[in-house]
Amino acid sequence: MRHGVQGPVTTDRRFAAFSKDAIPPRMNSVPEGGMCISAFLVISKRGDPGSVLMGRINKNAEWDHIGALNGKRLERFASGWMLPSSHLILYETPEGAARRILREELGIKNLKLQGPTTFADTSTARFSGTPNHWDIGFIFTAERESAPTSEAWDELKFVDANRLRPDDIVRSQVDVLAYVGRLNPK
Repeated sequence: MRHGVQGPVTTDRRFAAFSKDAIPPRMNSVPEGGMCISAFLVISKRGDPGSVLMGRINKNAEWDHIGALNGKRLERFASGWMLPSSHLILYETPEGAARRILREELGIKNLKLQGPTTFADTSTARFSGTPNHWDIGFIFTAERESAPTSEAWDELKFVDANRLRPDDIVRSQVDVLAYVGRLNPK
């Protein structure tokens, strides 16, 4: 039986994060470094596009279920700033993932989203050091007057990402912010 937002959970969701041990349907193999398909929400403060909604995750929330984060990854990302985001659930549309992130991570039922801006990156996986990792992403943007409250986050607020050090932004989301013009190149 599932608990509320707080407490340990083992999810029954199959997220679109693949490795040699978890190959997606209809494929014989995946890139050596794995492949992730994710959705990101870049929500700016209305009238201030440089202020972006980011949070510090609550390690006691169900991040394995709402954001495909567990174990070492959850510990590693808990100290930095993160965008509302998640791997897609297997067979979920990008738009469906964005709406799920709004509901589950932010407690927002209705917000007009723009996009997606899509990207595909191939690189060395930043955290594992494994070469040839593929990221396929869908970035949705929106504006909002105030930051919502959610038990999924220890802290959730609008921050000026340009004032953060790149290492303060977790999950390689510096690139995500740059793709939609919310970070100035340094």
